[in-house]
Amino acid sequence: MKIILIGATGQLGSDLRKILASEELIPLTHQDIEITNPQMLEMLKKYQPDIVINTAAYHRVDECEDNVLKAFQVNAFGARNLALACKGIDAMLVHMSTDYVFAGEKREPYIESDVPNPINAYGISKLAGEHFIRYLLPKHLIIRTSGLFGIAGSSGKGGNFIELMLKLARERNEIKVVDDQILSPTYTVDLAGRIKELLGTGFYGTCHITNSGLCSWYEFAKAIFEFSGLQVNLKRTTTEEFGAKANRPGYSVLRSSVLPQLGFGELRSWPEALKAYLKERSEAR
Repeated sequence: MKIILIGATGQLGSDLRKILASEELIPLTHQDIEITNPQMLEMLKKYQPDIVINTAAYHRVDECEDNVLKAFQVNAFGARNLALACKGIDAMLVHMSTDYVFAGEKREPYIESDVPNPINAYGISKLAGEHFIRYLLPKHLIIRTSGLFGIAGSSGKGGNFIELMLKLARERNEIKVVDDQILSPTYTVDLAGRIKELLGTGFYGTCHITNSGLCSWYEFAKAIFEFSGLQVNLKRTTTEEFGAKANRPGYSVLRSSVLPQLGFGELRSWPEALKAYLKERSEAR
């Protein structure tokens, strides 16, 4: 397979680059291709890929509230541009989406057939991108995931939640983390591996992929410090007290009804994945 990977140096893109190394892979960065520019159609025609994997997004959730146009340019119209480009060369598009397309009112894991109802500009823009892809390109795989952490860090966010917690542990006497937002943190190594497996199934549609289990951000932080052997004065807080600009779903745990039908089991638990991340992080230093 000839695969174009957009966002090849990002948090997920870096692990996809490693996982897909045996394929005919063309890694592209933001400097190589701009998905908001329809002229990129010509670049994709030049390469004639079988599959385009898009990990590019504007995902600074609070900033999206003040930069709605940019959020839609990247997350919605960028997705549309890619869908049109892939349609023109008969390529499959693999597009990353988010748990934030849901409002969090269900209080049990969301499956692929649940009706989205985003409550912030970021989620709305990502859902719009999903809709563009669905109606323009039958050969698509939309993957919703949540709480990503990978060794490359997230370039758009300047790290990831784990790195932020470890940084704050060095700088502060007390750390407050919200305990009323529940999710499934997901290791990009595991996500990248499952994406590669899915590419060989011929499946088109929407799929939820996360590490198994669930926790609040507070519980995630607690595990980070415990597994790192750090003594930290960690306190619970609420979303309201934290005062972030964008609304967040109180419960955005994802579960797949699609993967079992394709013969796949659950990914390892998020605590196991966290331990693997910390081990990888330690070996990389």
